[in-house]
Formats: sequence, structure tokens, C-alpha cells
Amino acid sequence: SPLAQADGVSEVGKGTLTTHVLNTATGLPAAGLGVRLAQLQEPGLHWMELAHRHTDADGRCQPLLAPGQAKAGTYKLHFETAEYWQGLGHTSFYPFVEVVFIITDPAQKLHVPLLISPYSYTTYRGS
Repeated sequence: SPLAQADGVSEVGKGTLTTHVLNTATGLPAAGLGVRLAQLQEPGLHWMELAHRHTDADGRCQPLLAPGQAKAGTYKLHFETAEYWQGLGHTSFYPFVEVVFIITDPAQKLHVPLLISPYSYTTYRGS
């Protein structure tokens, strides 16, 4: 259906990584929030940045891993929350949020949403 295509559902099975950021203080998407993706490199255990995006008006951004780009390993999403809250005239207890997760099946579509307020955050493995 056209709706499914617009929502990115057509990407299922192609191994992409997406996120969605919601401001739970307002119930609205968090627009203009910086998001960085890095992969843990071994040996040496250092992070290599793979992508840098900003969320759109719907709190979403282009997939952080393109189809076929995902590899098994440990990844980190870094959300630049301080700048976002400053832009709204708020201070935030968390200067940034980092969500570390493991990709075991590179063919899977992964969705890692983030719910934020100035004094809390929640993440989960979405679908």
C-alpha cells in the first residue's frame, strides 16, 4: 500500500537501522536533534563513526545503516540531547544519551526509538 511505502515498511528484510525520537514532555516528535552512529572496532575497542544525522519534523531521520551496510557487532547511537533542550529553552540533566546495542543478524531491520524528557529517557528495541 502507498501508506506502508511512505512509512518505510518496504525496507523490511533489507537490514536497515532506524530511530525515532519523541519528546515525552510535550508528546511531540523531537525535531532537529543530532544523532550519530558508531561501531565498536576490535581489537583496541575504539568507536568508529558511521553516520551523522538530524531528526526531521517527525523525529525521524534517514536510515543510519543502508541496506547491506550492517555487519554483526556492537554499535552505539549518540543522541545530542543538550543542544535539543537548549534550543527549546530548557536545561537537561543528561547532556547526551548513548544507546549501545548488538547486531547479531545483519539482515534484520532494527528500529531503536528514544523517548526523552529533561530528566529521563527510555529506549527499547522497536519493530
